[in-house]
Amino acid sequence: MLPEFRIAQLRHFVWVAELKRFHAAADKARRTQPAISLSIRDLENKLGELLFEKRNTKTAKAELTPFGKHFLSKAKELIAHHDRVSHEMMLMAKYKTGHLRLASVPSIASQVLPALLERFLEQAPELHVSFFDDSSDAVLKMVEMQQVDFGICHLFHEHEHYDKVFTQIWEDQIGVVCPVNHPLAKKETLHWKELCQHRLIANGTSRLLEDSEARPLLELSQFYVSNMISLIAMLEAGFAVTTLPRYAFPRESQTLRFIPLSTPTVVRRIGIVTLREKSLSPAAQAMVDFILQQTRQSI
Repeated sequence: MLPEFRIAQLRHFVWVAELKRFHAAADKARRTQPAISLSIRDLENKLGELLFEKRNTKTAKAELTPFGKHFLSKAKELIAHHDRVSHEMMLMAKYKTGHLRLASVPSIASQVLPALLERFLEQAPELHVSFFDDSSDAVLKMVEMQQVDFGICHLFHEHEHYDKVFTQIWEDQIGVVCPVNHPLAKKETLHWKELCQHRLIANGTSRLLEDSEARPLLELSQFYVSNMISLIAMLEAGFAVTTLPRYAFPRESQTLRFIPLSTPTVVRRIGIVTLREKSLSPAAQAMVDFILQQTRQSI
C-alpha cells in the first residue's frame, strides 16, 4: 500500500532540511519542537527510511541522509503542486478565474449586457467569458444542452418548461418599426389591423403575437428575416415594416421609428434561465447574482 503524505508533514520536513535545525522549523511552523520531531518520525515510518542523520546532541545541525536528499526535491514538488491547485481552486471558488459561458437574445446582448459585463469583470479580470447571442429558442437549446451556464431570453409557454428555472428581470412592449418617412410613422400608437395593408416582415420575436388577437399578422407576413442586421437594413431601405420588442429597436437609429402596439398590448418578459437540477459554477452564480443586484438597484 502506498504511503499517504500529509502536506503539513512535508512542509515540516522541508523546513528542517532548509533551516538545519528542528527548533528553527518549529518556530516557523508555530509548533513545539517535539511536535515537529514526531511529525518527521511519522513521515520516516511511512517512507520506511530515515530522512535525517542521527544527532548526538540537541544543538547539532540536522543533516539529510542520502535518501533524505533525494526525497527533498520530491517533497518540494508535491508541496508546489498542492499549493498551485489549492490557489487555483480558491480563485475559482471566488469566481476570480475560470470560464463563464452565457447566451442571450440579441436585444439584451447589445443594449444591456456590455455595461453589466464590464462592471462585473472589474472584480474578476482573469475570468474567461464565452458569450453567444441568438433567438430565445436557440438560447434555450444551449441551456438544455449545457453548452452555456445560463441563458437570458423570453420563455415561450413557461408552464411547459418544468425542467427550468426562469427569473424575470426585464420586460418590454411590442411595437411596430418602420422608416421615419413611412405613413405609419406619424402614429403615436397602432392597432394591429392597421398593419394589414402594409408589407410585413416576420422575425424571431414575431412568435410573441401567437397568443394574441394580432396572430393573423404572422400569416400575412410575406417575408421572414432571422438576422437582426439584415432586418434593420431592409427596414431602413423602406422595404417593409415589422414588429419588434422595444429593447430590440436600435436606439441610435435616425432613420427608423418605434410605435407601440396598443391593440393588443403584448409584453415580452425577459429573464435568466437555468436548469432546475443543475448547480451553477461559482463564476456563473456570481454573474447571476450581480445581474439581479444591478438591475434591482436601477429600478
